[in-house]
Amino acid sequence: MIIELHILQNFAPSCLNRDDTGAPKECEFGGYRRARISSQCIKRAIRRDSVFQKLMEANGGVRTKQLIPEIAKRLTSKGVKTDKLSKLVSDIFDEAGISSKGEDERTDILFFIDKASIDKIVDLFHSYLSSLEKGNKETRSEVIKTLGEILVESVRVPDIALFGRMLAINPDKPLGKRNLNIDAACQVAHAISTNKVNTEFDYFTAVDDLQPEEQTGAGMVGTMEFNSACYYRYANVDLGQLKNNLNGDAQLARQAWQAFLRAAVLAVPTGKQTSMSAQNPPDFVFAVVREHGAWSLANAFAKPVYPDKDNSLVQQSVVALVSYWNKLAGAYDVGGIKARPAFALTEAPLNGLEKVENMEALITAIDKALTK
Repeated sequence: MIIELHILQNFAPSCLNRDDTGAPKECEFGGYRRARISSQCIKRAIRRDSVFQKLMEANGGVRTKQLIPEIAKRLTSKGVKTDKLSKLVSDIFDEAGISSKGEDERTDILFFIDKASIDKIVDLFHSYLSSLEKGNKETRSEVIKTLGEILVESVRVPDIALFGRMLAINPDKPLGKRNLNIDAACQVAHAISTNKVNTEFDYFTAVDDLQPEEQTGAGMVGTMEFNSACYYRYANVDLGQLKNNLNGDAQLARQAWQAFLRAAVLAVPTGKQTSMSAQNPPDFVFAVVREHGAWSLANAFAKPVYPDKDNSLVQQSVVALVSYWNKLAGAYDVGGIKARPAFALTEAPLNGLEKVENMEALITAIDKALTK
């Protein structure tokens, strides 16, 4: 089963996701410039959202290049006083296929690993430390073998199961011969504006509070780029893949997709929020439960939406999205669709959808469709 999520979210002036020049990210779509928020930015906001973080307290992953220094630090806290501890751990990782560099022994690859597995690796090194210091080859082989087993199982937590893991490891090394990667159970699209967008500039000044009265001028001047847009956001979760990634744990999979959907709706990127505070929740949320397939509704906005004297930009965007959904439903087989709950904060027709009152009612409708 697949759960799809379609969201319309109208943000006040903001710079939520910046490019390398500090400007709001953009793209061309349908021949027009659109505001854009990258999928990476959205996924980061989801992972950091309090709803998702609550689930991660007991079952969460860590994304880091500092796994080796973290292991060394935890070994030190256990009373280990071996000289060059990080180097010893680093040598084992390197022999296994995970290189590191620099004085702090950061790994070349960005690890995504569950918290419990870090504890297991620390215990592994602690148990064999004396023999490893003596250079025992059989011990090194045993540690590398067990390290591989731990890393294979280190993906069985909701965030890694949802977002996947890809570790580029030398295939000729021991860890490279193991399947340490896992396919993501969710897909998250780049959010794009339903309307045509032009970047604007904010000219700002800062006053020097201790500047002598006889002096004039600001203590600092600068400019910042921003925009305002109504974004179409799309994501989906493959529940079969999610359950498989979690070793068949149906209850944990249910907790994971519910936390993901809630966080996806509530999460807001943090870029420039202290100076702009664009804390705008979605005006429209539409979910689809289907047995197979997936439909992004982005092409509903191939032609940009504009407000008119009677309808706001958000209302016009809802109309365009619902209309496009119904055209797709009329043109293609929809026999595998089990539910299509939706709610809107603005007055707009929801023909062809199953209107619910709020987010919790939407989750309930999805859950009910999955248990039929």
